[in-house]
Amino acid sequence: MPKPIRVFVHFVDRLNLWVGRFAMLLFFVLAGVLLASTLSRLFLGAPVNWALEMSQFILSAYYLLGGAYTLQQGGHVRMDLFWNRLPPERRAGLDAFTALFVMFYLGVMIWGGISSTSYAVIYGQKNYSAWSPLLWPIKTIMTIGLVLMLLQFIANFFRDIAAARGTKI
Repeated sequence: MPKPIRVFVHFVDRLNLWVGRFAMLLFFVLAGVLLASTLSRLFLGAPVNWALEMSQFILSAYYLLGGAYTLQQGGHVRMDLFWNRLPPERRAGLDAFTALFVMFYLGVMIWGGISSTSYAVIYGQKNYSAWSPLLWPIKTIMTIGLVLMLLQFIANFFRDIAAARGTKI
């Protein structure tokens, strides 16, 4: 594989490793929000009206930002009815072929994410609730997570092409 492709693959792997490990820390933030909500309700008798939505936003950021890391680590579920029986070169070729469909899907999702995020920014879109938070931060994180996933699929695509040809990146 040409050097720019190898550099791209290594850069995307390092980026998603860093972002994925950061996303893991969001679970502690989520636990803190839920603990604060519980303690407020138990000891102060006052429920925190923002805790449920904030925990939903944090959990969404957690899985959206961690998706590319999970893909990189091979943690996504795979339907392998006959995939396991193939030699490694054929597996890589099949993975490269199916990645094209996923990359198309992610491209459509990113297009929708950008459209939805720009709408939320331009019009100051808020959630319909008592807390009424702005939605552009979570929509921005959603779009970033989708872009990271697409970049990881492209990196894996190049890695699979190299493996199908009998080399490694």
